[in-house]
Amino acid sequence: MGFMEGIKESRRGAQLIIDGSDMMSKAVVDHFLFTWQWWFGIGLFVVPWIIWLLLRKRESTGRLLLAGFITIILALIIDLIAVEVGLWRYPMKFSPVAPMLLLPYHFSLVPVAIMFVLQIKPKANSLLKGAIFAALAAFGAMKFFVWIHFYDPKDWLSIYDFCIYLFLFYVAYWFSKIGGYESLAEQ
Repeated sequence: MGFMEGIKESRRGAQLIIDGSDMMSKAVVDHFLFTWQWWFGIGLFVVPWIIWLLLRKRESTGRLLLAGFITIILALIIDLIAVEVGLWRYPMKFSPVAPMLLLPYHFSLVPVAIMFVLQIKPKANSLLKGAIFAALAAFGAMKFFVWIHFYDPKDWLSIYDFCIYLFLFYVAYWFSKIGGYESLAEQ
């Protein structure tokens, strides 16, 4: 296959993605929008941030937000790759604009949960904290999301989710410990 054949195939593939995205957007507008599941998902997106704003350690806000934003980026990268290769999928869609993503998971639930775990007992054993968080997320929360049809793991095992959550926790933990938060005005 030559280069131009690859370009033609790439264009056909891109059109299939556009057509699939249009189908998913139609499903959101025609079947999911304003259902109790949709409202529940929107609540899962908004409420954790409100709770975090009220209960966060104010003196650690910058460090926690850095850990949270790193978690968002990593969770999105992992998820986009996994969905792209078909390891799992999200049957329930919340947005006709980005129907491939489970927005409450990526932008709220996981980063906020990790930020809370980081600030609870900060001197406690990080391996224990990470393992407890990963176990609750993988074997508890993800099972709940399967039950309410927000997540379809296909043949993906919960132990793999456990490893991903442990990885996300430790990367966030490492970023929360980074020094060098000197003010730019002081330089």
